[in-house]
Amino acid sequence: MDTHSLVNLFHILFVVPLFLYVGISRTETNRSVFNFILVLGLFITIYHLYKGYLRYVTGSPMVWVNFIHFFYIGPLLIYIGMKKETTPRSAFEILLLLAFAAGGYHLYNLAKYSTFGNNSASQ
Repeated sequence: MDTHSLVNLFHILFVVPLFLYVGISRTETNRSVFNFILVLGLFITIYHLYKGYLRYVTGSPMVWVNFIHFFYIGPLLIYIGMKKETTPRSAFEILLLLAFAAGGYHLYNLAKYSTFGNNSASQ
């Protein structure tokens, strides 16, 4: 299985359910999950800053993916992880929107580009 398919599966099987759980549970989310979200947000922000820089200097057309993670997803997770039960409803709603967007995006890519789909062209 190629790397892109693994990334798509990871998002479908782990990221989307996590975002849905936190977005739906909101203030009832387990405190340890809030701590995990905080650490995950820090990791995502740092990793995608580095990866985005590498893609930017090489002129990769996929740098937008890293910028979205660096500017939006990482900071949102850090915010929710820090505010925990006092997180405003709007942040949970945005997380739900991201869950559905990620699910649709990665299901589409898995079907179109992976070895599971009919078209095995690379991304």
